Amino acid sequence: MARRVFTVAAVVAAAALAGGCTQAVDGLARPARPDVSKVSGLEITTGESGAKPGVPDADLRVENGDGGEMDRLAINALADVAEYWTEQLPANFDGKEFEPVKRLVSYDSNGAGVEICRTNTKGVANAFYCSLDDSIAWDRGDLLPMLDDAFGPMAVVTVLAHEMGHAVQYKLGAKGGVTQATPSIIKEQQADCYAGNFFRWVAEGKSKHFRISTGPGLNQVLATMFFIRDAAGTSAEKQGAHGSAFDRVAAFQFGFEGDPERCARIDEQEIKSRITQQKFDSQDADSGQGKGNLKVDERRHLELLETSLRNAFKQTGAAPPAIKTGGSSCSDDRPTSPASYCPATNTIAVDLPDLVKIGTPPKRGQKGGIGDFAAFAEIASRFALSIQKATGYSLEGPAAGLRTACLTGAWAGTTTEASARLKLSSGDLDEAVAELLADKSLIAADVRGAVVPSGFARVEAFRDGFFEGSGLCTRKYYG
Repeated sequence: MARRVFTVAAVVAAAALAGGCTQAVDGLARPARPDVSKVSGLEITTGESGAKPGVPDADLRVENGDGGEMDRLAINALADVAEYWTEQLPANFDGKEFEPVKRLVSYDSNGAGVEICRTNTKGVANAFYCSLDDSIAWDRGDLLPMLDDAFGPMAVVTVLAHEMGHAVQYKLGAKGGVTQATPSIIKEQQADCYAGNFFRWVAEGKSKHFRISTGPGLNQVLATMFFIRDAAGTSAEKQGAHGSAFDRVAAFQFGFEGDPERCARIDEQEIKSRITQQKFDSQDADSGQGKGNLKVDERRHLELLETSLRNAFKQTGAAPPAIKTGGSSCSDDRPTSPASYCPATNTIAVDLPDLVKIGTPPKRGQKGGIGDFAAFAEIASRFALSIQKATGYSLEGPAAGLRTACLTGAWAGTTTEASARLKLSSGDLDEAVAELLADKSLIAADVRGAVVPSGFARVEAFRDGFFEGSGLCTRKYYG
């Protein structure tokens, strides 16, 4: 790829990010300080997530079921989601009653096929809603066990809550802003948002069969959204597009923070204003690390990164830190990997072997790092600490961690500008989501590497900076 690119040329209008996106704004009323011990007003909890013990299974009629663990999990999930919509549909849409889905169908993609929605399910590892016969179907043989093994039972609940979101769209019709002609990306973003509505209800303790912690539990749900994202390079305009991880997580968060009416307002205008997913372009060559990924240890790429960071924060007037490779020797703070910031010397030390581990994307079926953007963003986070020190902010504690994530997002936003030599490419913001959901996310860590326990809050702070710029970071995440 050309040196001007690393990984997701965002479809965000440059005008929305320019003009104040890299400067602190003084003299404005500060918004209420977010409580870093909470997620959208709920306490951050670390308890068990999954099925509530001792609760009888729901009694729903299911075609072709086997009565096994996966079917019971699916039935209980759909029963609770239906209960949620029985409450919330009339409350939010002028008394519109929720009519239960007419058919629930279980199948094993490894076994004999079943005819559903004019499709034979043999070999189809999927879950889907079909408006032709108002049905929801799921693969108990491959898909559901895989989700359960990889992310836990709430991953299964996430997927089925999304499919019920499509049923809600069908039942609302034009009242919900969706018709058969509506582009798939709008339908999918709405369904992700509706899933977020349901999970807020679960987190509030209102679900009969399930419970979820707002710390690790929600982190697993967002990791599920990452897993079921569209592949990098998929256009949001493609029929059947669901969204990048960054976009899907955003829609889920809108639902978790808001009500079903917020989800129904997702329309073409909103999608055009914020969807970041698009195809690779001619600048996104394969550098040997996979398309859209630069080699993070090449000097020219690190120099481009440093220039990008200096330009992003030059309007603050802060003296930029020196970036050097090699070990860290700092008198006043604990080193972090792969990059450490030393306040005493205003220096960032980069461990190149560790940076390469993070910056090398995994190959199919193999373990690996994340990608170049995740690696560069970790350096950017330490650069953001230097800006905070120069402008009088604390470098320790949860507020510092969220402010760092927000400022890193603000830097990422500047790389969408036409004049930028280092630009986002398809897949980069998904790498940010993957890094932010990691237990030791450096993007959302303070100077000592302490991370805010909520991945939800970390992603939200990064998203704040990306769309609104650094002015919001210093106004919202202060303390």
